[in-house]
Amino acid sequence: MFPWNMFPFNSDMTKLFKQMNPQEMEKGVQNMIAQFMPKEWQGMFDHNDMLSRASSLFPQSNQQSNNPSPTNVQASVFETFDDVYVRIPINEEMIHNIKIYHTSNQLIIENSSDGNRDTITLPALVKKKGTTAQYKDEILEVKMPKSVDMQYTEVDVSERL
Repeated sequence: MFPWNMFPFNSDMTKLFKQMNPQEMEKGVQNMIAQFMPKEWQGMFDHNDMLSRASSLFPQSNQQSNNPSPTNVQASVFETFDDVYVRIPINEEMIHNIKIYHTSNQLIIENSSDGNRDTITLPALVKKKGTTAQYKDEILEVKMPKSVDMQYTEVDVSERL
């Protein structure tokens, strides 16, 4: 299995992120912006207005989007130079019933905790063959080799008069 303990994304970091207070983080970001902004400019900008305008650029969770619904599976997705790794915590009873499929950009998990189909979007295109999965210490690790797509098409841009 891949040496995940070398990455800073272990369970201790996820626990730390879950314990953070969003208001404290926002206050810290605003203080940092104020420190680096020249004093002459500080009265000209309203930090809350800037943050609200920036957040309006991204779709909110209550708005409809083209993205699939969030998965019930708590998966960690990592990308290396050659492979894409997906680590899924699964108890031992579920490992016998679970089925895993993948397309070039999604990992599909059937018969997970609630018996439904969960889909995880991958950060890069992967090859059709060469995927391996290992189960150890209640973690299912799926390793998929990356696909290098060198085909691209030039698009002619014409000017309309």
